[in-house]
Amino acid sequence: MMTLSILSPDEELFNGEVNYVQFPGKDGSFGVLKDHAPIVSSLTKGTLLIKDTNNQEQTFEISGGVVEVMQNKIIVLAD
Repeated sequence: MMTLSILSPDEELFNGEVNYVQFPGKDGSFGVLKDHAPIVSSLTKGTLLIKDTNNQEQTFEISGGVVEVMQNKIIVLAD
């Protein structure tokens, strides 16, 4: 499992454990699973898809931002 935090300038949109996250990247969407290599990437306008530990899907619409993945911790700073 991974820990995901989605932060906007106004509030924390999500904080919890997930199995999978798909991001809208500048060069196309990309996904992150457990034990992913560390990355920092910019995000573009689009849908952020989360699959929680029960494989239930949840989506967030973002207008851009940045994601950092390191040691099964994901932090999204969303616009």
